[in-house]
Amino acid sequence: MDASQYPTGAPTLEHVARVAGVSRATVSRVINNTRNVDPQIAEVVRAAVEATGYVPNQAARSLVTRRTNSVALVVSEGEDRTVPVDDAFVGRVFTDPYFGRVVSGLFSVLRPHGVNLVLMFVETDEMRRQLLGYLRQGHVDGVLLISSHAQDPLPKMLTEAGLPAVLSERPTTPLQISYVDAPQRVGARLAAEHLAARGCRKVATIAGPMDMSAGRDRLAGFREAMAEHGYPDIPSAAGYFTQESGSAAMEHLLDEHPDLDGVFAANDLMALGAVTVLHERGRRIPEDVAVIGFDDHHAAMLCRPALTTVHLPVEDMAAQMARLLLDRLDRPELPVAATVFEPTLVVRASA
Repeated sequence: MDASQYPTGAPTLEHVARVAGVSRATVSRVINNTRNVDPQIAEVVRAAVEATGYVPNQAARSLVTRRTNSVALVVSEGEDRTVPVDDAFVGRVFTDPYFGRVVSGLFSVLRPHGVNLVLMFVETDEMRRQLLGYLRQGHVDGVLLISSHAQDPLPKMLTEAGLPAVLSERPTTPLQISYVDAPQRVGARLAAEHLAARGCRKVATIAGPMDMSAGRDRLAGFREAMAEHGYPDIPSAAGYFTQESGSAAMEHLLDEHPDLDGVFAANDLMALGAVTVLHERGRRIPEDVAVIGFDDHHAAMLCRPALTTVHLPVEDMAAQMARLLLDRLDRPELPVAATVFEPTLVVRASA
């Protein structure tokens, strides 16, 4: 169909409704991404939209729905972070496999509902104030917040402002904010149990940043479990969740403890760095040194040998964040909600 077939020169909701065989109200609900429309009917309406060439007026839609059909993915870095903030911060985010998995999970839920994702980074108090002003002006409908630093004030700022938001992990202080999380200590204990069961007796760990809850909890969980097996003194070296820091930490541990036979790295990138150093030092994996990582992203499969690691369903966790936010936007009266995903150990060739 073309515009000349319509008296006004352009198809309207009524034309779409006539082609679809439904009411104008039903067409409006589908176009405005209302979530209680039967999927089969929604598909018929979308086909009619395509057939008629109808183009929704986004400005008019926003006036009616008071929705922008956009949400912000905010990556918040605390000013007390272990690694100093610099111009490479955004680059590190985009090269981190974890971030790619998060975005993939979010899109799997947001895209079918026609919701766009606005990516924002905040690193300082001034940037947080600017962000809050942007959000209060209604440029987006809600916030998906990735924040893992204990002192980050942004979760509290969002709740006090009454802005719809979902956090990527349990808040460090009680807040009225929905979140998705995984018990990091439990995952680290799985790694310890596996190394102990293999008979490893000289075990060390490469820890994540202590200003991040994942770093603290993974170290604590690993040490607790090893202590229960009779090994209360586990050497550790600090890493920053990067491959380079994993290599440096492994060099340090081998210099200090040349007889170690097991290593737990608090993420897969650091484990990959550790494996590289072990190969350079002539250590066989896992015959001489067993290695376990954490997260189970593509770095685990790039590793040689393939990396045994603690699996977190990051894509599923991100998808649930998006669902919780969309639910809150549709029904603001809903109470805050929490979803916890359990980690599992994926055994491969490295341990």
